[in-house]
Amino acid sequence: MKDVFVLGGTGFLGYYTVKELLKRGYGVSTISLPPMPADGLLPPEVDCQLGDINAMSDEEVFHLLKGKYAFVYAAGADERIVPDAPAMKFFYEANVLPTQRLARIARIAGVKKFVLFGSYFAHFTEVWTDLNLKEHNAYPRTRLLQEEVAYMEGEGGMDVMTLRLPYIFGVMPGRMPLWTMFVDRVKDQEIVPVLNGGTAMVTVEQVAEAAVGAIEYGQHRTGYAISGINMKHSEFHQIIADLLGQKETKVVVMPIEQMKPAMEKMDAEAWAHGKEHGIHIGDTAETQNRDAYLDPQDTMPVLRYKEYDVKAAMIETLEKCIHAVSTK
Repeated sequence: MKDVFVLGGTGFLGYYTVKELLKRGYGVSTISLPPMPADGLLPPEVDCQLGDINAMSDEEVFHLLKGKYAFVYAAGADERIVPDAPAMKFFYEANVLPTQRLARIARIAGVKKFVLFGSYFAHFTEVWTDLNLKEHNAYPRTRLLQEEVAYMEGEGGMDVMTLRLPYIFGVMPGRMPLWTMFVDRVKDQEIVPVLNGGTAMVTVEQVAEAAVGAIEYGQHRTGYAISGINMKHSEFHQIIADLLGQKETKVVVMPIEQMKPAMEKMDAEAWAHGKEHGIHIGDTAETQNRDAYLDPQDTMPVLRYKEYDVKAAMIETLEKCIHAVSTK
């Protein structure tokens, strides 16, 4: 039986990855930041520790990883965090440096496969070259750098693959989904303005299956932008309004010329308070005005993750968020 180490195994993505690994007969160990989100979250056969791997010495991490076949990196900071300026420093220290260190130690410890959970913003930064997202935005720039340093550390001894993840839906014990901010945006509103673009979406089960697929079938130095379905932002917000029972709410697609100035003001407000968005809100307007769509057939046959009812998972997730908002 091959053993896999999952960094962040009690988090949303890590939890489902642990479950998928166990289902496929792998041994699993994990370390996650405390507290445990729910009693009995992981079965007893999982070697689960609570702690901060970044506070451990290289020697301690080496012994943690010795004998492991694969490492799944299900941790890090995403674009929702608005750190103190400059954002580049924050995301570099939060994502790039820990990944480089742990990938290096993993290779030295004999780990053969390393799967990094990244962002589809890395993919679209490469595709939408006219937006020049890498030049001005800390989050996509450091996500690309995170991938690159992990690939470099693996050279000659460890295959390193990245999952470039879009919108993810699902629920788990003890954790609230991160979609309450969208519910708050729609709740009690007569008009909900959105831009004309759309986004790729997956279920958390698909992420877990793709992660194990990357271990089993992935190619070194490859970023897999996975997807289950694609959906317009207007349809997504309309689903939220319908679930809230707001029959009079109108979701209105607005031209970017009307939306972008107000969004750019949010960047100025952040700077005035010593903060900086990882993706500037003005650039977010540009991305949300485009279809950030991905073809599932580009990755599904390669990583062998299955089709799921993404819309049903979305509704289950949003209903949990709505219940939480209504009981505040």
